[in-house]
Amino acid sequence: MKSKIERIRKEMARALVGQQGLVDGLLIALLCHQHVLVEGVPGLAKTTAVRAFSRVLGLSFRRIQFTPDLLPADLLGTHVYEPQRGEFRLHRGPIFHHLILADEINRAPAKVQSALLEAMEERQVTLAGETLALPKPFLLMATQNPIEQEGVYPLPEAQVDRFMLKLRVDYPSHEEEVQIVHHRTAPEDPKLPMQVLDASEIDALRSSVRRVHVEPTLVEYSVCLVEASRKPESVQLGGSPRASIYLIEAARARAFIELRDYVLPQDIKRVAPDVLRHRLRLTYEAEAQGLTPDQVIDDLLGRVPTP
Repeated sequence: MKSKIERIRKEMARALVGQQGLVDGLLIALLCHQHVLVEGVPGLAKTTAVRAFSRVLGLSFRRIQFTPDLLPADLLGTHVYEPQRGEFRLHRGPIFHHLILADEINRAPAKVQSALLEAMEERQVTLAGETLALPKPFLLMATQNPIEQEGVYPLPEAQVDRFMLKLRVDYPSHEEEVQIVHHRTAPEDPKLPMQVLDASEIDALRSSVRRVHVEPTLVEYSVCLVEASRKPESVQLGGSPRASIYLIEAARARAFIELRDYVLPQDIKRVAPDVLRHRLRLTYEAEAQGLTPDQVIDDLLGRVPTP
């Protein structure tokens, strides 16, 4: 099974140059059956990455462009009256796919964000009193642009907390950008990634991840980190117990993709920024001083004793 991880990385490299952190984050979310929020300026291949990921996994994929005029029915679907049959018929929305890319998720208003909550937590939607299960697996990959100020809405805290990871996508290095330009402007069409897994193999991988050993001292360490995130004067809101759970789950997946069957303290430290950065709400004074959640997390990792 672990050879599958290497094949996934190899096939993803057909579509992406660099961005190993993004690929690993998507893998961790898949193995933990959780959702991911991806933040980065336009043009950094976020959509390309998720589209290639769906192809490698053999899952159905749908990209939804979130806009201020989007309605819940545009996302979930609705009942439409058909005169020929004399009855209402359910037209399922794009949410009924395995892998959903919610592009610029913070552009949609509160009603649409609320419609996502049930899908994210329960993997189901309710339409006209009827509860409908979403395909298995179901993963939501959402993107947001950190520099936009107009036409965007802050995501509700309850929704943000349901994203296991918040991944930051940065600009490529000079060498990587040269390679990207060569790759995208070559005369021949680039080779598409090939399918590596199917749904049953994804379930088997997840079962293997749950068997990755975690020492009790590391569980204690993860709880101490999250508890410490609630104490600094610069923090208005720290991590919840869900963050402690996600730290262990993500660390297990990190160990697994590193081809180990046990978790090290370093695994927790590596996933901590992605798990915690969107769960920390800083005070206005801290933000005015230019402090960032990542800086607070770095300080926590330095202060909390490592087992």
